[in-house]
Amino acid sequence: MYTLLIILYVLVCIFLILVVLLQQGKGADVAAAFGGASSQTAFGPRGTTTLMHKLTTGSFVVFVLLCIGLAVLTGRQSGSVTTKLAPPTAPAAAPKPADQAPAQAAPAQAVPATPAPAESK
Repeated sequence: MYTLLIILYVLVCIFLILVVLLQQGKGADVAAAFGGASSQTAFGPRGTTTLMHKLTTGSFVVFVLLCIGLAVLTGRQSGSVTTKLAPPTAPAAAPKPADQAPAQAAPAQAVPATPAPAESK
């Protein structure tokens, strides 16, 4: 399905380019090449819709619909950017080596409250 839409998209693109290039612009008569075109033709009423104009409009509508359809299909296939991100993990605490015992505090020494009397000689 996706490949078929891509092929159809490319064909519509080529057709749209050709139709636009084959159209005759406003005031593109032979007289316009020699400076004989009046400003009334360039800015005047548009006139009837030609077959080329209808083909251009139709191919443009198909082009836009294919663009939107391919964008939706591509988005569904690849998923969202946020679903591809891995959730953040908390750093694990470093394990304590088994051969080291936990540090023990040295026993407190008894400090006499009063100083010992000095011996006289």
